[in-house]
Formats: sequence, C-alpha cells, structure tokens
Amino acid sequence: MERVLDPLVLQRRRETNVSFVAGFAIMVALFVALPFVAYPVFLMQALCFALFACAFNLLIGYVGLVSFGHALYFGWASYLAAYAAKVWALPPEVAILIGTATAAVLGVIAGGVAIRRQGIYFAMITLALAQMMYFFALRTPFTGGEDGIQSVPRGRLFGYFDLSNEMTMYVFVLIVVLAAFLLIYRIINSPFGEVLKAIRENEQRTISLGYNTDRYKLVVFVLSATLAGLAGSLKALVFQLASLTDVHWTMSGDVLLMTLLGGLGTVFGPVVGAFAVIAMQNYLAPFGQWVLVIQGVIFVVCVLMFRRGIIGELAHFLRVQL
Repeated sequence: MERVLDPLVLQRRRETNVSFVAGFAIMVALFVALPFVAYPVFLMQALCFALFACAFNLLIGYVGLVSFGHALYFGWASYLAAYAAKVWALPPEVAILIGTATAAVLGVIAGGVAIRRQGIYFAMITLALAQMMYFFALRTPFTGGEDGIQSVPRGRLFGYFDLSNEMTMYVFVLIVVLAAFLLIYRIINSPFGEVLKAIRENEQRTISLGYNTDRYKLVVFVLSATLAGLAGSLKALVFQLASLTDVHWTMSGDVLLMTLLGGLGTVFGPVVGAFAVIAMQNYLAPFGQWVLVIQGVIFVVCVLMFRRGIIGELAHFLRVQL
C-alpha cells in the first residue's frame, strides 16, 4: 500500500530544504571569500571547532543527551593523528583516519558505559571518563605530557597536495568540514534522525512504539564522538600540535558554550557559535586575564537576549528552520 504524506508535512519539508540550501550557499560563499580578508589559520581553527560543535549538537540538540566529556574524543584523536603523522611518518589522510577511528572506539566504550544512565548521571559518567583519560594523557610517555606532541608535519595529501601551504590546507579543511556538515544534516533529516527527535521529546512513548532507544542513543553517541575525533585530527594538523588543552574538561565546556550561543538543535547554530567564541578568544587576547571576565559578560548578555541562541532567534524571527 502506497504511503501518502500530509500536504502540510510535504510543504514544511520543502520550506526546510529551501532554507537549508540558501543558508548553506551563503555559508560556503563566506568561507570562500574570508581567506582573502582574514588569517587562514584563524579560519581553520574556527572550522575545526565548528565541526566539533556540530558533532556535539548532534548529541545534545537532537537527542537531549548532555555530555561533559566530549574533549575525550577530540583530544585523543588529536594525539593519535599527531603521533601517526610525526612518529610513524604516515601521510595526513591516514593520520586523520587513525585519529577518527580512535575517537570512534573510545565512543563505543564510553557510550556503552554511560548510555544506560540518564540526565545528570549520564553527564557525570562522561565527565569522569574524560578526566580519567586526561590524567592518562598527562602520565603516558607518547603524549609528551605537559609539552604535548609538537612540530607535527602536515605532509602531502595523497602524495600530491602540499599541506604546508596555508591556502591548500585551508581548502582541505573546508572540504572535510563541509562534507561532515552535510552528513550531519542528512542524519538529522533521515528516518533515523526522526527517531532521535522522538527520543528527545518523549523517550517512554518512543519505547512504547517498539524502538530500542538505548541502541539508537549508542549509535548517535558513537557518531558524535567520531565526528568530534575528525575535528580533533584536523586541528592537530592545522596547529601542528596536540596538547593537554585538547583533552582538558574546559574544552568540553567551550564546545557546550559554542552550541548554546549559536542555537541548540539548529543546523547552522554551532557554526556561528564556534566562530563567535574563537573570534573572542583571539581578538580579546590583549586583555590578558580579563578575557574570561569579558567572555562571561558577553555570554550572559547573549543568553538573556537570545534565549534560543543567535541562529535560533534568527530562525524564529524569519519563521524558517535553520
């Protein structure tokens, strides 16, 4: 029997697709133009954290699971990618795959432990696991301890493209981030994504419909960890450095702020939030220790004025989904 969709549902889907295409086109145009007016390394840093925030948003924004330990996947992927590129002298594409696979494995392990709990218990388990691996990174020899892994070679992509060139590296990072962004959009607008949203809204009703919610939550947890690992691997090559900062709990706090600032449960919100936070960290650096105070004031003002986040408020004003 042929399935007939409600015309209102079809119209809403068309409007969503149109708004996404328009927003994506504007975003790509900006990313193409920005290297000519801004420092490429700053843009690459912002792109890496934009991907990290999008991965985090996949978990908190569309399933409602709050993780305080996402630095675990970002940081350890950074370490393994840097180690593979520097010590094993592997090409950058292989180093990135190793870092991403490391994050996926850690996601399976951490998700298997944490996913059985909900709310604050889930958040505390993720934080505990992340802190345990932070102290392991501090003590184990191959991470370099407090010095980290420095002078990581960028190498040649597929043996041809020299990533030591800033513009070549920027184009590579941009392509990877955009591809991951499209993958995330496809996930949240697939039947799998609809089940995730149902779990977020009412998990007990979703269970009553016959869905194994723990399995769905574990899968999306691993996907989120894997994409966070991809962001960490890219960051290690961009800065040619993997350090304890990447696995520290404050990194998990930063990505949470990026997501909330941009707009929880929006597609473009984490990208805007990441660029806003990274811009503040860079351009407010001359203020020294006052940076955190200034950032705190800005965040408080944004939370009071933009309760849905920057993109969330914009989408509400325009009556579209972004």
